[in-house]
Amino acid sequence: MAVNHPAEHGGPDAQGVPLHDFSTNANACGPCPQAVAALRDADAARYPDPAYTALREALGAFHGVAASRIVIAASASEFIHRVTALAAQRRATAVRLPAHSYGDYARAAAAWGLATVPAGQGGEAPAGPAAGLHWACEPSSPLGQEDPALAPGCAVPEGALQVVDCAYAPLRLHGTPRPLPPTAWQLWTPNKALGLTGVRASYAVAPAGACEDLVAGLVRLAPSWPLGAHGVALLQAWTQPATQHWLASSRDTLRAWKAAQIALCAALGWQVQPGSLANYFTARLPPALAADMPATLAALRAQGIKLRDCASFGLPGQVRLGVLGPEAQAALGCAVLAADLTAADGG
Repeated sequence: MAVNHPAEHGGPDAQGVPLHDFSTNANACGPCPQAVAALRDADAARYPDPAYTALREALGAFHGVAASRIVIAASASEFIHRVTALAAQRRATAVRLPAHSYGDYARAAAAWGLATVPAGQGGEAPAGPAAGLHWACEPSSPLGQEDPALAPGCAVPEGALQVVDCAYAPLRLHGTPRPLPPTAWQLWTPNKALGLTGVRASYAVAPAGACEDLVAGLVRLAPSWPLGAHGVALLQAWTQPATQHWLASSRDTLRAWKAAQIALCAALGWQVQPGSLANYFTARLPPALAADMPATLAALRAQGIKLRDCASFGLPGQVRLGVLGPEAQAALGCAVLAADLTAADGG
C-alpha cells in the first residue's frame, strides 16, 4: 500500500501552539516536575556516552531485565522505521497492522516496499502474504482499547517479529494490564506520560532469549548518538521512584477529568465511543458536522481548540480527544457554541 500523504500528527501546526490542544495524548497534568528538573540539569556541553551504558543499566533495572536487552532509540517513530528496516533485511514481505493504528507503522512499511495487512477486529491472522513484522499497541490508539492481537491464543508465526507499542501503557486509567507476550519486543516512549512530548527519547526492551543478532542489527541501523543529553536526562528521570509516584498521582486526576470530559461531549451531542482505558477517547460527531470535517475543525481551531481527525486512523467522522483539565473543557464547550457547532443547530 503506497502512503503518499504527509504524516498527520496532533500538536502545534502552522498556526502555532493551540490554546487548548486536545489533539495529542500527552499527560495534561504535566510537565512532570522531576523530569523538568533533570532536563534543567542536563549537561548539553558534552556528548553522551555513545553506548549509553549507565542509561541502559538504569532502564534494565527499571524493567527487571539485563541491560543488554535495552535498545536506545531517538523516538518511537525512529524505532518504528528502524525495526521495519530490520524486518526488510530479514526478507519480510509484509507488515501486520492493528485495525486502526498510528500511521508511521504503514509509512515505514511503504518506505521499504512491504505490503501492509490489517488484523481482523478480533486480532485473528489475516489473509494474504505472511507478515514478518507484527505491530500491536496497548492500549490502542485512537480507541484506547485493549489490542485484540494480544489476546490469549493470538500467536505470531515463528520467526516473525512482534513489537508492542507501549506509548500509552503508563497512561492507562482503567482495568488491570494483561501480561504482554513473552516473545514480543516492547517499545516505550515516556515523554507522553511525563507531559514533555517536545523531548524526543525512546527505548525498546528485547524479549528474553531474543537472538543477539537481532539486537545487534538494530544497533547497527541506528545513527551515532540517537539521544542527546536531554533525551538521556528524560529517560534517567523516568526510572526514578519520585517520577513514578508523580505519574501514579496524575492518573487519579486524569480519571476525574476524563469522566467530566465524556459527559461534556455527550451533552454536546457527540457520540463517545465506549471502551477507552486510557487518557483519550474518540467521539463521533453529528452527521452535519462530520460532513465537512475540515471546516468543523477549522472553526474550532479559530477558537483556540484543536482536535485530532480520526480519518487517518480509518475512522472518518470521528475525532480523538486527549483528556484535558476543567479550564480547557469549559473552553471546548464555549467554542462549540460560539462556532455554532451544536448537534441541535445541525452545524
